Amino acid sequence: MFQNRKEGLALALPAAIFTALLFLLPVGMLLSEGFKVDGLWSMQGYIDFATKPLNQTVFLRTLKLGFLVVLVSAIIGYACAFCIVNLEGRHRGRVFGLIVLPLMISPVARTYAWIVILGRTGIVNDTITGLGLSETPIRILFTETAVFIGLLQLFLPLMIISLVSAMENLPNDVIPAARVLGASWFKVFTKIILPLTKDGLVIGGTLVFTGSLTAYITPAILGGSKVLMLETLLYQRVNVANDFVSAGIIATILIIMSFGANVLLKRIATARD
Repeated sequence: MFQNRKEGLALALPAAIFTALLFLLPVGMLLSEGFKVDGLWSMQGYIDFATKPLNQTVFLRTLKLGFLVVLVSAIIGYACAFCIVNLEGRHRGRVFGLIVLPLMISPVARTYAWIVILGRTGIVNDTITGLGLSETPIRILFTETAVFIGLLQLFLPLMIISLVSAMENLPNDVIPAARVLGASWFKVFTKIILPLTKDGLVIGGTLVFTGSLTAYITPAILGGSKVLMLETLLYQRVNVANDFVSAGIIATILIIMSFGANVLLKRIATARD
């Protein structure tokens, strides 16, 4: 057994070296830039970054939109997952395929489609003015609402897939038994479905939140320069201002936020255990 373990480690060593050289080393070099001020190691860069009102606004906006996308995607995801697992085999495969299909389309194409839908002459504004709800088109593009819609559409399939996998493992008789005993659908969800599918919720929430934090195309196109998020601010610091210190700080914050969200979701999921 010890010999097999040594052989396994030897086989994994080239992959570990490859990952360290091409991923961990560059990321470590980028993150270390945030701790350098005039060539000296210091936390002053983080202090200066945190005291600027623009950076505070961008940080809070990124955090708010990330949690909103997770919350709404979880609500929609549970409803979709419950419907999917209760479909017959052939229909379940077709519906599941329709959910997976957007993941095969480039995020750039999916985001630009929202410009056609949300623009001043788009479908949404044509409907609003046609129904007489507004005399002039409403500005939806380049707002937080547009970014939220784009991120939700982009990452909702990941939440649904995670929850479908979790709900497929539910015992077939627990929900009917609870309903026969007089439990309402709200109690069925909070007392049975949610506790038994919390692992899928943690995985889906982590994927959605991390994706919302690190997505660049959607905030850049739908938010523009008026709705900056940490990822678009990172791009500006590197490519416009050539400020690698701020870029390293932002990258560190994004990594900490991603790990923090995963830990928080796990704590919430295990709170009743």
